[in-house]
Amino acid sequence: MTAHPDFRAPRWAALTALLTTSVLLTACGSGTDGSGSGSNKPKSGGALTFAVSSDAGCVDPQQVASNETIYSVRQIVDSLTDQDPRTGKIVPWLAKSWDISSDTTTFTFHLRSGVTFSDGSKLTAQVVKDNFDAVPKLGALGVLAQGYLSGVKSTAVVDPLTIRVTFKEPNAQFLQATSTHSLGIESSASVKKTPQQKCSDGIVGSGPFVLKQYVQNQSLTFAKRPGYAWGSSRWSKKGEAYLDKLVFKVVPEAGVRAGSLQSGQVDAISSVGKANEAALKGGQVTLLRRANPGVVFGFGLNNSRPALRDARVRQAILFAIDRQQIADTVFPTGTRGATSVLAHTTPDYTSLAPDLAFDAAKAKSLLDSAGWKADSDGIRTKGGKKLSLTIDWIPNAGTNQPALELIEQQLKAVGVEVTLKQLQPTQLAPTLQAGNYDVAWTNITRADPDILRSSFSTKLANFYRVPASSLDTALTAQAATTDTAKRAQLVGQAQKLIVQNAYNVPVVELQTQLGVSKKVHDLNFDASSRIQLHDTWIG
Repeated sequence: MTAHPDFRAPRWAALTALLTTSVLLTACGSGTDGSGSGSNKPKSGGALTFAVSSDAGCVDPQQVASNETIYSVRQIVDSLTDQDPRTGKIVPWLAKSWDISSDTTTFTFHLRSGVTFSDGSKLTAQVVKDNFDAVPKLGALGVLAQGYLSGVKSTAVVDPLTIRVTFKEPNAQFLQATSTHSLGIESSASVKKTPQQKCSDGIVGSGPFVLKQYVQNQSLTFAKRPGYAWGSSRWSKKGEAYLDKLVFKVVPEAGVRAGSLQSGQVDAISSVGKANEAALKGGQVTLLRRANPGVVFGFGLNNSRPALRDARVRQAILFAIDRQQIADTVFPTGTRGATSVLAHTTPDYTSLAPDLAFDAAKAKSLLDSAGWKADSDGIRTKGGKKLSLTIDWIPNAGTNQPALELIEQQLKAVGVEVTLKQLQPTQLAPTLQAGNYDVAWTNITRADPDILRSSFSTKLANFYRVPASSLDTALTAQAATTDTAKRAQLVGQAQKLIVQNAYNVPVVELQTQLGVSKKVHDLNFDASSRIQLHDTWIG
């Protein structure tokens, strides 16, 4: 490939969104939304030390896609809107209200007055316009933000506190996009910096905390923002945050993180795996769990491969997998086997559990009817060729390899031969884009069902080479309606079409599991299963 890809184009926006969320997320361990015990009243003061497993090497929220760094940099920026993690409803934050055109191409946001950035500058419609105009210029690191703004026709300042964003096509997903860290609003001075400067030096936000020090691969230190008074409408505390200081330490070893939490050296840790659960249970630690919304971990099938063009073969693979065995054997406690292509925490999720029930006999029957007969070694053949598939995967989570080795056994039991091929993270994008694969092990986190359109519409990237069908109609229609009931119905229809045609084989929900000291209260997950620390206190 000689030309540089245009990352603003829909196919690249979708691909890079997939890769940054799938490649950089760490799989962790469904349950509670907060921590802490006792009836103490919330109190101000104190410092929270949080151990994370890695550092993305960047402290610009608009460029970061790794959970481990999102936890920290999310605290320095506010968004136009917020999203209720229980209902999926979009609620006011920096925007006190908004209007959406009937064809969902135009979004008008009415901003709160009196909001300032930590450098003293004011939030205005012009600042929001500057942010949205600059996002497409961020380069390869700003892929999530770029994806959300793909297809923008114009941004316009209506008056000092009113901004209008117009898209070329209907785009219902944009309202939820404005609630994400990726479209967190930064000061005018920050917007003018180069992407590299923003990554290394940090940015100025209007959030409840301010970045004080960043030592790459070691730590990030934040201080409370004095005078902060414009928090999300869903936060319980008004005004400034409780905590005076936040310290995020980079501790790659899971056992060391767990030991540091047990000994009281840190107050919270990320990415608690199955191996460390027993040691943390029963002590002064709460394990917080929540499934990440979006497309679950599973098989992205190359539907153009000769064997996989036959729906019976794809469906046989789907029925041959015992999802609960995989969830229980490999993943942290509470992890759910997939019951749809979307995780149950995604707005408009529809349970399709009966369609995803383990049924080895049905899998064998489907392969028989497709003309694949078992050979002497148990592997099926047809026309002299073995039913052999290569699964491409990347080592972005410790659970990936053991999960795939178990799936390999399950598929062999019905006569499908599997070869596992480990790629480096940088290899996955060109592999998917070129269609040079049989099966890819992937997931994508997003708290909006439009992630299905990004992943499976033949009108966008179509990495999985899905054939044109009525699925396109449902995906396009859900992106074009503001009628919530109609959208839910269309999203449900799309899920059924994907699962029943086995265009994708859902396997297990990615679950985030955190360990939190019981002296820490109200450390809550947001709608994307990440954290917001404004309401958090120690006592």
